[in-house]
This record gives sequence, C-alpha cells and structure tokens, in this order.
Amino acid sequence: MSVTGATAQVSPAAAQQGRPAGFGHILISEWTKIRSVRSTVWSLIIYVVLTIGLSALLTWATVHAVETGRAPRRAAALADPSALILHTGLLLGQLAIAVLGVLVMTSEYSTGVIRASLLAVPRRLNVLVAKCVVFAVLILVIAQIVTFCSFFIGAAIVHPVIVVSLSQPGVTRAVIGTGLYLTVLGLFALAIGALIRHTAGGISIVIGLVLVVGNLLGLLDPYSWGKDVHSWFPTIAGSFITSVQPQDFQTLSPWQGLGVFCGWTVLLLAIGGYLLRRRDA
Repeated sequence: MSVTGATAQVSPAAAQQGRPAGFGHILISEWTKIRSVRSTVWSLIIYVVLTIGLSALLTWATVHAVETGRAPRRAAALADPSALILHTGLLLGQLAIAVLGVLVMTSEYSTGVIRASLLAVPRRLNVLVAKCVVFAVLILVIAQIVTFCSFFIGAAIVHPVIVVSLSQPGVTRAVIGTGLYLTVLGLFALAIGALIRHTAGGISIVIGLVLVVGNLLGLLDPYSWGKDVHSWFPTIAGSFITSVQPQDFQTLSPWQGLGVFCGWTVLLLAIGGYLLRRRDA
C-alpha cells in the first residue's frame, strides 16, 4: 500500500498555490488510505464471514434443538427471536470492527505516515475529523447491509419455530440499531487508538473492554447502584439498542443507551484530538 503517496496527494492544486488543503481533499485522502490498507479488507471480510456465518449456523443449531426438544434456550428464543438472530454473530463480528477501528489510527503511527499527513494538513484536528467521517460512513453502510442480510437469513431459519419480521414492534429498531452500535464501536476503538498510538496495546484494551470488563460488571447487578454502573458502561449501554426485550439489569432505554455510548466516544475522541495537537507525531 502506498499511503505516503495518498497523503502527498491531499491537494495538488492547493500545494501549487501555497494554500492549505481543503476538507474535501482531506476526506479523499483518508478514503484512499483506508481502502488501500490490507487490514481494512481482511477485517471487513472477517466481519462479514463471522457475522453472517455464525448467525446462520448458531441460529440453525438452536432451532434444531428446539424442534427436537433439547433446547434449554427455547424460552429465550421464543421471547426475543431477533436477539437470537442478531447476537449470535454480533459477539465475534464486533471484534473485527473494533480491531479495524484501532488499526485505522495506529497503523499510521507504526509506519510513520502520520508525520506526512500532519505536514500536509497543519490543522491536525481536520485529519482526525476526516478520518472519523470516512470510517464511520464505511462501517455504517457495511454494517447495515450485513445486519439486514443476517436478519433475513436468520428469520428464514427460525420460521418453523416462530415468525419474526421487521413489522413487529422493536424489531426494525433493533436491526438498524445493531448497525449503529457497530459504527459507534468502530469510532470508540479509533478513539482508543488515537490515545494509545500503539496497535497491540490499543487492540488489547478494546477487546478487554468489550469482552471482559462489561461482563465482570454484571457481578454488581444484585446491588441497585451496581445496575447503574453496569448499564452506563460504554459498550453495554450501546448494546441495548440491539435487543427488542430489555435486559434484567437495564436502567436505560435503547436510545438512551446508544446516546451514552456516543457520549463516551465523543469524550474519548475529544481527548484524542487534544493529544494529537499537543504531542509530537
């Protein structure tokens, strides 16, 4: 990949005229860098395969167990079939998005391309904003397509047991919300990458927050204040939008939870932007 070349082409016309690159040129540059990196392609392929593949496989396995009378999860499957379809692939698929979010930021530091980017665009915040815009649009489009595909495939698989459709209350919101959750998760991971600036460290922190810390906070659920702590944790709050039925510990509505997740993400991005301006590349 030639990201240096992409950065150098931020604005040829602007360079010839001796004026700063416009924001449109920065967006084009960031799009060129993101789509030229192999990690982007492979991360998205892994996300698509894990999400659609696991959703179909595990949904079929659960339905088969229900039909043969060997499913302890029958009540849960019947109570919230959309969650059965969406969450089976979401658990691992979201990790690919989180890893990609970190790599979008840290790969430039590991290769040294960030220096060329900041030289081409002296207003450093413009680089971060453009990167967030391009990455968010990319993930939003792909996540929505994959989520709807997973849902329709899963709905066909569970049809012998229960009928689930987008017209049912809360289902469309949960399907669209899953794509929104993944988009915010990607930006959340990008923000951590901006703070850490180290690929391995950033990925470890994001995976730890998504898979470990949130689950450990579930130990606090027996306490009233523990439910609030659990519900306000970034990734847990954001995940409320992906379910039709509320969780037992849930103290926020689905949209409130997504708003909390967005708030945490904006805060981390603001800190990352501040540090980007203050620290050497």
